[in-house]
Amino acid sequence: MDREPRLQAEPRGGVPDVIDTVQQYRRYCSALRGSTGALAADAERASGFRYGHEDWLIQFKRDGAGIGLLDPVALTRAGVDWSEFDDAVADATWVIHDASQDLPGFAQIGLRPRALFDTEIAARLLGMHRFGLAAVTEQYLGVTLAKEHSAADWSYRPLPRDWRNYAALDVELLIELESLMSADLKRQGKDGWAREEFEHALHEGLRPRREHPTPWMRISHINVLSRDRRGLAVAKALWEERDRLARRYDIAPGLLLSDAAIIEAAQRKPHNAREFRAIRSLNERVRIHTGGEQDKMFERYAPIQRAVKPSTWKAVIQEALALPPSRWPSPPAAAGDAQGNAPRSMKVWAAKHPDRLRRLQAARRVITRIAEDTRTPAEMIVKPQIIRNLCWTDEPERRDVAAFLAEQGARRWQVSLVAASVSRAIM
Repeated sequence: MDREPRLQAEPRGGVPDVIDTVQQYRRYCSALRGSTGALAADAERASGFRYGHEDWLIQFKRDGAGIGLLDPVALTRAGVDWSEFDDAVADATWVIHDASQDLPGFAQIGLRPRALFDTEIAARLLGMHRFGLAAVTEQYLGVTLAKEHSAADWSYRPLPRDWRNYAALDVELLIELESLMSADLKRQGKDGWAREEFEHALHEGLRPRREHPTPWMRISHINVLSRDRRGLAVAKALWEERDRLARRYDIAPGLLLSDAAIIEAAQRKPHNAREFRAIRSLNERVRIHTGGEQDKMFERYAPIQRAVKPSTWKAVIQEALALPPSRWPSPPAAAGDAQGNAPRSMKVWAAKHPDRLRRLQAARRVITRIAEDTRTPAEMIVKPQIIRNLCWTDEPERRDVAAFLAEQGARRWQVSLVAASVSRAIM
């Protein structure tokens, strides 16, 4: 769009108050029941501040009912029946931007959308290079949203007016976007693709959360310890104690001890008080400076941070260093991950299976051509890991490629689009 986008500072209907009582909730459900069309939806969490991943605010908009800002924690404690909300919107299509972020939280409290339109997925299918909500609204509506509180501590109460304004703007334009993007998908012949993607996203998003089999291995840069089993023992022990304390105090683990501090301790392995004191990150309270209002939000958690003394980490490290080698953890196999996927590192492919690497490169060239022909990002044409898994197998040229792609989770439109070409490429 060539013209300068205009700023939308507030919702057209004004900034609503938070719905946090049973009576307010029932009134909004009644308004939804009398409204029509799609339902715009979004959610806000307190990631980076609190331990859990639950929603602290959920936002909705529907023609005829207006915008509702609901406090799911307060309402659940008050005993509301969330099925009343589901019944009120019935079969309405939920319009969400990046539904994978919000559907698990909706499912956690009992909300079960029956149909989905994901504006981020639509933007990707349509070949947009920027697919954040702000970029999409600028592209389709010529509107820039006033957005300043995306990383706020949404568990804070009462919510300030400008925070409520931010939250309301997240759903203000979604219904209009859905109408325009649906038309574009149809024009490009991708409406069927989109329906399958939305159905898949809805199914996956409403499934119970899958726990990581070894959650401590998700420490940032844990791979630097892959050849240091004793260091892994220190990292594992620190992560487990940090997680226990974070859960107890309901605080984000990273506000008690950073991943970088865990890695440094695991590498340096302090054996005495002097060596321990030399690692500043283990002895100082975690401080996060953003230069904005977030600094004050983080400071609200300072009393909890001070309650966890450096001696806690010192004791954990000493216990880990005293473990016999038989109790040191082993790093995951380099050839793949915990789900049995093919390795991402092309160095592993080149060193161990150059023939498989040649097939992978041929398959990738085919996917790239299809992506260019359809003006669709290659990662939307088929998930790169699926192609890696196919080419990592023994004798992939003898496989039923279409069946393999389907087993790996590729949607029907993806299988139909790429199976024959990939089969020829890896012969």
